[in-house]
Amino acid sequence: MPHVIAVVDDLMFLSRIREAARGSGTEVRSARGPRELVEAARDGGRLVFVDADSSRLPWAQAVSALRADASVAAIPVIAFLSHVHADHADAARAAGASRVLARGAFVQELPRLLAAAAAPVTTLEENDR
Repeated sequence: MPHVIAVVDDLMFLSRIREAARGSGTEVRSARGPRELVEAARDGGRLVFVDADSSRLPWAQAVSALRADASVAAIPVIAFLSHVHADHADAARAAGASRVLARGAFVQELPRLLAAAAAPVTTLEENDR
């Protein structure tokens, strides 16, 4: 089943993501490390959210592992962080994040990101009909 994957250890923020996902009909799966992230991605993951402020999760290694696996490397990764941690933004980009957003901007974009992840994937052939 298509889903988004959250590499987030802040349970309050994870519940906020899950609540927003319910509105779009999107499932949210949690991953706490590289292996869990890659496995969830292989099982239909459409988008990954990463809390780049987390000091308890190996988020950078998880994103790097995702990018190293050709079968899931193209899945977009959105890293979010506090605006005061500019060094974390650089680390997120270095690990392979597609986009890096301040936490407030992430919250504002969350409904749109979830809606895009829930949208059916079409192939070029389907679009040509």
